[in-house]
Amino acid sequence: MTPQDITKLIVRTSMKDRAAFDLLYRQTSAKLFGVCLRVLNDRGEAEEALQEVFVKIWTKADRFAVSDLSPISWLVAIARNHAIDRIRARRKPAADIDAALDVADPAPGPEAMVVAGGEAERVHHCLDELEKDRAAAVRGAYLNGESYAELAERHGVPLNTMRTWLRRSLLKLRECLER
Repeated sequence: MTPQDITKLIVRTSMKDRAAFDLLYRQTSAKLFGVCLRVLNDRGEAEEALQEVFVKIWTKADRFAVSDLSPISWLVAIARNHAIDRIRARRKPAADIDAALDVADPAPGPEAMVVAGGEAERVHHCLDELEKDRAAAVRGAYLNGESYAELAERHGVPLNTMRTWLRRSLLKLRECLER
């Protein structure tokens, strides 16, 4: 069937000619079904979509503008757009914005930040009471994430000595914080 023949069938369908519509269906349904199936990836849903597409063609045939363009392109566009609309309709609607009010903020509140700030100040004060090299080792290990071996190398002491420094320094820090 030529594009001109399909154009004539669409024009006759716009005048509600059932025989033309029947012939249009028989000539184009396989191609339009393929479009629906490719978009929807579900045979049953593609069959339903195809029926809805032909209902649209029946009701919108008068909107078809005769031109040099292929009439099958117009039919394919209707089928493709309808299949995409079905996919969009499947999606869950976006959550209501008011539901966001129930989402907890993981950041600490103002009171917790003040308490944490005070605790940090106390820790830094207690670190200042340690010898400078011991305080630097504690800061390196527990604030900067450096390994014991890295600290031992930097301070020029054996690894076991560094472990002893850190253990004793932490005990002194605990005593200071308990005051």
